[in-house]
Amino acid sequence: MKLKWISYPYVFWMILFIVIPLMLVLVFSFTTGNLSFTLENFQKFFQPLYLKVLGKSVDLALKSTLACLILGYPIAMIISKESIKKRNAMILLFVLPMWMNFLLRTYAWMTLLGKNGVINFLLTKMGFEPLNLLYNDSAVLMGMIYNFLPFMVLPIYSVLIKIDKSLIEAAEDLGASKLEVFSKVIFPLSLPGVISGITMVFMPALSTFVISRLLGGGQYYLIGNLVEQQFLLAGDWNFGSAISIIMMIFILIAMIITSKFDKDKEGGGLW
Repeated sequence: MKLKWISYPYVFWMILFIVIPLMLVLVFSFTTGNLSFTLENFQKFFQPLYLKVLGKSVDLALKSTLACLILGYPIAMIISKESIKKRNAMILLFVLPMWMNFLLRTYAWMTLLGKNGVINFLLTKMGFEPLNLLYNDSAVLMGMIYNFLPFMVLPIYSVLIKIDKSLIEAAEDLGASKLEVFSKVIFPLSLPGVISGITMVFMPALSTFVISRLLGGGQYYLIGNLVEQQFLLAGDWNFGSAISIIMMIFILIAMIITSKFDKDKEGGGLW
């Protein structure tokens, strides 16, 4: 306790760059240009046009989260079953693309999916007609899955490697099949990692704007693009702040719902 002064710089940093900006966003959301109180910014958001944007954003965020879970869980299991040396190498290879800039990774998908991209080039060489792979829901969804998949794999992997192997051996000795071992032992114990992965994927997927702008060609408008437009193009910081607050509320609700299922933070015992 005598060394608590060491935390003061971090507290100051958090207040300056987290608390104060959040308070400013909150103030802007409830005021007009002349700082008079109003609820008009929130009322404006509930018009059919903006609700449609919100629905589209939630839909794509849920689809990308589900896809990342379906793809990520088997990957995490495969990695966790390897020896420590192979496991570390596989994690390194899996995380390596994340060291590259997010924008560049998204541009790489444009190179793959474009009309004159790598995939269509190979298709035409084989005598097929080029496909319309870019500027649609599928392209945006693939971009989300590619960019956010590691955020699903790593939390699940970190819990799977902590599971006591004697529990699995005991279940097998008692006659449980592989499916029963997974459904009654492994999956329940890994649920904290699954919940963390769902939260870590859903939050950035809901608020993304770069992926939808590049892979969607600007015609797939998500809530992140709407916030960006209000701050950078329309200059309506009050409405943009109100949208940000609403998006934060959606994310908090999602975190509360998922936390209800997260009864064991360590994955060390059955629940």
